[in-house]
Amino acid sequence: MKSRFYSQGENHYALDPDLKAILDTFAPGLPQEELSAFGRLVGEEVLEVAHHVDQDAPPRLQMHDLDGNRIDRALLSPAQATLLEKLRPMIRPAYEGRGWPLHYALGYLLADGGLYCILTITHQVAYALHKYAPEHEAVKRELLYGPAFGATWMTEIQGGSDLGANRTLARKEGGAWRLYGGDKYFASGAGLADYAIVTARPEGAPPGPKGLALFLLPREVEGRLNFTVRRFKEKLATRAVPSGEVELKGSLAHLIGKAEEGIYYTLENLTVSRLANAAAAMGIAKKAHLEALFRVRRRTAFGKRLLDHDLVQHDLLTLRLRQVGGTALAFLAIQAFDRAWEERPPYSEAYHLARLLSHLAKGRTAEHASAITQLAMELFGGLGFLEEYGVARWHREALITPIWEGPANIQALDMAEAIAKKRAHEPFLELLKASPEALAHAEKALRRLAEEGPWYAKEALRNLADAAAVHALEQVGEDPFPELARLYARAFLEGEALPPSARRPELYDPWWSLS
Repeated sequence: MKSRFYSQGENHYALDPDLKAILDTFAPGLPQEELSAFGRLVGEEVLEVAHHVDQDAPPRLQMHDLDGNRIDRALLSPAQATLLEKLRPMIRPAYEGRGWPLHYALGYLLADGGLYCILTITHQVAYALHKYAPEHEAVKRELLYGPAFGATWMTEIQGGSDLGANRTLARKEGGAWRLYGGDKYFASGAGLADYAIVTARPEGAPPGPKGLALFLLPREVEGRLNFTVRRFKEKLATRAVPSGEVELKGSLAHLIGKAEEGIYYTLENLTVSRLANAAAAMGIAKKAHLEALFRVRRRTAFGKRLLDHDLVQHDLLTLRLRQVGGTALAFLAIQAFDRAWEERPPYSEAYHLARLLSHLAKGRTAEHASAITQLAMELFGGLGFLEEYGVARWHREALITPIWEGPANIQALDMAEAIAKKRAHEPFLELLKASPEALAHAEKALRRLAEEGPWYAKEALRNLADAAAVHALEQVGEDPFPELARLYARAFLEGEALPPSARRPELYDPWWSLS
């Protein structure tokens, strides 16, 4: 008997024909057997373990060993530790020449914010070493193939998203770099990470973000703890990843690449995680969508199934439009990144396009995920608000996606900078030429952004993202995607109500094709 999730024990890849159609468009040739096997793992083990961790066994901080020495180690549930090793292979594809779309497709299917965060910050360290510090190849292999975990620590209490406000000082002492004064206040992976990449300002470097360098920070040096963890934080969700406060007091670190290019390496890593955020947001939303699809088939009210009520069908169509629009947008951005990710500064037009799309995808998918999970709870009624049922958790998990890796204001400002300084809108408009309506709305949003500046930036991000989503949906030739693209444009670009003519099962029910 299924007591928490209707999708427990199901193959989550097989339940998602819309994902398959989108992947066939933006990442053709992905290994179907591998995706299907991962979908089974998610339904059979990930759901159970992740819910157990969330409800009963979040990581705890052990600060001392039996002899009183500081160890600041995260204690994981044995079930979580075992599951993480089963999941670790999903971080390898890009480094083995298999591309980024496979990794992000697996991240979408995993769709647990805490577990996926642990894996994302681990391969982000591998990413920096792979591109800019090949002398640390052994560390990269530890991260990709075990047993090490990684982390990315940039944010400090006084600055938040303002990286230029970082106070951590890097000082050269006897041929080695040491970090002082650092208080990495929102440190995901604290107590778990064996290696972290951290931002710090070399002594004498200019103020602001361009004065930051990127460093590799090992957990231990000659058997001694190299930094301390002040505490873990209590969070609304994403409890599987330990989040804490890390203090750097003379911590030994290794410079990655060129000090003067550190901000570029940091922004590259943020692009990697923003795309992960987009994939995870839509994956989390899909988990709630799946529960709703099961529920409306099983629940009766006023003499008939919920699925047969007009207003429920309208809700289901709204859910599907947000789901396919956000997912197609995410994988359009992932496709662009996959084509340009090996570039180094200074970057080409293709890389600037990928960066622009990452901002659009990150910002809009987070909004879609929050809306989808909220509506799915509503379709469950009162049960949807109870923690003993799983759908409530998906809404809690979705609420971090607008905040992680820079909230919507930061995405909008970074998008505006990419447009003003890198002319990233030019290849973007070229991309949209195949979709006249999307192109017209994008041009209108860009004109208004030029006139109104930052005041309009967040609305511009949403409008440009929706234009990109319409374009992406139009590229999926499989029925009913062309009509879904028109309906998405009507709802989100034109702001018009969905027409009664859209009340057809093949539009509001993604399982219609499976029946």
